[in-house]
Amino acid sequence: MVEPLTAEPPAPVQPPATATPPSSGKAAVSPERATARTQPPARPQTAIDRAMTDYLQHMGVERGLAANTLSAYRRDLARYARFLARTGRQRPAEVTRHDVTGFVQALSDGSDGGSALGIRSAARTVVAVRGLHKFWALEGVTPTDPASDVHPPMPGKRLPKAISIDEVTRILEAAGTDTATGLRDRALLEFLYSTGARISEAVGLDVDDISLHPAGEAEVPGPAIVRLFGKGSKERLVPLGSFGARALDAYLVRGRPLLAAKGKGTPALFLNARGGRISRQSAWTILKTAAEKANITKDVSPHTLRHSFATHLLEGGADVRVVQELLGHASVTTTQVYTLVTADTLREIYAAAHPRALG
Repeated sequence: MVEPLTAEPPAPVQPPATATPPSSGKAAVSPERATARTQPPARPQTAIDRAMTDYLQHMGVERGLAANTLSAYRRDLARYARFLARTGRQRPAEVTRHDVTGFVQALSDGSDGGSALGIRSAARTVVAVRGLHKFWALEGVTPTDPASDVHPPMPGKRLPKAISIDEVTRILEAAGTDTATGLRDRALLEFLYSTGARISEAVGLDVDDISLHPAGEAEVPGPAIVRLFGKGSKERLVPLGSFGARALDAYLVRGRPLLAAKGKGTPALFLNARGGRISRQSAWTILKTAAEKANITKDVSPHTLRHSFATHLLEGGADVRVVQELLGHASVTTTQVYTLVTADTLREIYAAAHPRALG
């Protein structure tokens, strides 16, 4: 169920009762009075707030947005609702293009009392506002769409940061395989590079989401298939290479049972030292530790392995639409950014193919 967009601030959490500290000679301030000083005054809910709640219901139920995405939309639109309330707007039909552009300006300079946002965060918020007004116009809540020609700020093109195949190999081989946690670390890193999975997809995996052996060939490791759940809970099947399959098989046989014995029977694939599901932060630390052991001085994150997965596939001749499916991108445009980082390959092809490239 989608939370309604409320105008009231949340009720303060009362602190537990504690012993009265010694008097300092100054009058004590009650928690209620202290909270009242710091919280903004409550405002009554308006027709705009209720219409925003309808939009969030639509995005959560009919569009199936992921919980994290829906939460971000709610925060962005709550700020927009506060901005409109300050300008005296009570109903959706009262909002003008001038209000929308004023809000865009407020996002960059913080003139609405909120934090000044960077280009990417501001662009995300403007996209949420544009979607809101488009929904209102289509549903007949407003006669026009005042945000139709208000565009989000355009961030500079940021190319994915990939590392070389040699650097990836050094990182993978730096993970130890002599302990249960070492087997887990090696399996996790091999999995991330072999599938191009997002870190959230990897840590969210259950044992039943992987199939390491084809039917009728249980003694042969691979070809393996993994079921991943991406953004918006979209499901996709991704093959797992033989290196990743062997690392996972070793972990499942010799590592995971030892870790699972310390927990409460979770179905999670990757477990922490206490037998629970591993966190994203722990996975990040595992990669950082392996990169340090491999003497990789570049800034490496779990997403670096995803970028490297895509870049190396394209450099190897994979079709961009195949890479799109493997990465779980909704649009091929998102995947095409990886074609911009293969400049060395383009130069090599040009030098070899063009009759007057070399003289």
